[in-house]
Amino acid sequence: MTVLGVIPARGGSKGVPGKNLRPLAGEPLVVHTLRAALAATVLDRLVVSTDDAAIASVARAAGVEVIDRLAELATDAARTEPTLLHAVDTLVAAGWPEPEWVVTLEPTSPLRTAELIDRCVELALREKPGAVVTVAETRENYGRREGDRFRYLFPGQPRRRQERQPLYRESGTVYVTRTSLLRRTGLVLCEPLLSVVVADEEGIDINALLDFEIAEAVLRARKGS
Repeated sequence: MTVLGVIPARGGSKGVPGKNLRPLAGEPLVVHTLRAALAATVLDRLVVSTDDAAIASVARAAGVEVIDRLAELATDAARTEPTLLHAVDTLVAAGWPEPEWVVTLEPTSPLRTAELIDRCVELALREKPGAVVTVAETRENYGRREGDRFRYLFPGQPRRRQERQPLYRESGTVYVTRTSLLRRTGLVLCEPLLSVVVADEEGIDINALLDFEIAEAVLRARKGS
């Protein structure tokens, strides 16, 4: 039973240009994911899939294997799943047995811990689902706008947030997918789908400059504790 960790880190980014190499706490963003993945105990092999020479250099300096991503898999419209399958196919073509599980670790979740990666994979190995996804709790009151009208998704929720039933959002921190289902469906999230709840800080996802500032503050607090 083999587990492959894949860090998909392309060079382009519309929201924050050069995001994966932008410094966070003095290091490129991608380094934080590299470090957590290397410290995890459950990954039999770890690769970075990238189209960017600078990202490849950072990965190799950290001791992580690099797979050159095809140009068509590195566009703004490209989905993650073909990139994962390209990584698997590249390794299999080189003689490595097809892994049973693929673990997706996006560089945009720099505050995940190695322990969280281990928990997610251990759940997959124990329960053998289609996939495992990390989720973060929220007690916000969500709804949709229809023109100017606002409709609650869950009407009748208490006004005090402490009294509301918790909801959960996909955090994007860790995905564990059975490879055979990834091939069959072309999806990372395959049924039956299990979940692991992450702490608020581990669920921080970097998509804007403000997210960098929030992550910086959390990292400073971690060092000060």
